[in-house]
Amino acid sequence: MSTAAPSSKRGTKWCRFPLTHPTLRTGSREGSTPRAWEGEGIPLLAAILGYLLGSIPSGLLLTRLAGLGDIRRIGSGNIGATNVLRTGNKRAAALTLALDLAKGWAAVVIARCWGEEAALVAAGSVIIGHMFPVWLGFRGGKGVATALGVLIALAWPVALLGALVWLATVVIFRYSSLAALVAAVASAVLARFVVDGLTAAVIAGIALLIILRHHANIRRLIAGSESRISLTKS
Repeated sequence: MSTAAPSSKRGTKWCRFPLTHPTLRTGSREGSTPRAWEGEGIPLLAAILGYLLGSIPSGLLLTRLAGLGDIRRIGSGNIGATNVLRTGNKRAAALTLALDLAKGWAAVVIARCWGEEAALVAAGSVIIGHMFPVWLGFRGGKGVATALGVLIALAWPVALLGALVWLATVVIFRYSSLAALVAAVASAVLARFVVDGLTAAVIAGIALLIILRHHANIRRLIAGSESRISLTKS
């Protein structure tokens, strides 16, 4: 298991956000590099950033722009890529997947400019924003694609394993929900061995949220009434 502490400097060289204050230096010598402003308001700012990014309903916006109607009235009623795919518009589904993934990645990368702890706060908040967006009466998606984006930014080996496990489960069983559940558990287990304890705890928390959001799917899987996804061309 990795025991290295999270680095607040990782991925911050390119950051040019105003929370870098000119009087906060890593040293007293002239020309030293300013460090991220550390204050009590930073976690709150990271949480707001993550929530707002996560609450953007990509699937709903794209299906309306494509003239497909309200995705919440189609299939499972979910706003995620799997349900968008049920409209028959594969391009809209792929774009929904990409945008949901991107907002998870962006939340972590932007917040990392303010420190690694801020990045972890944003990681959890972007998932909550996607699952419970205020604009949709707190009825959002299940967070799978957004969680993958978060994992790519936090720990790409965990993201890679999770994606491979998801794909293998879909190919074998053809249940998107089961694939998400298995991938979430696998990611949480692997994270315990490849990242520091705090990051692993955040990843485990995200996995738990994904499992809880799939409670209806779990009941249908047990009852044998869960719908499968088609891997063949229609």
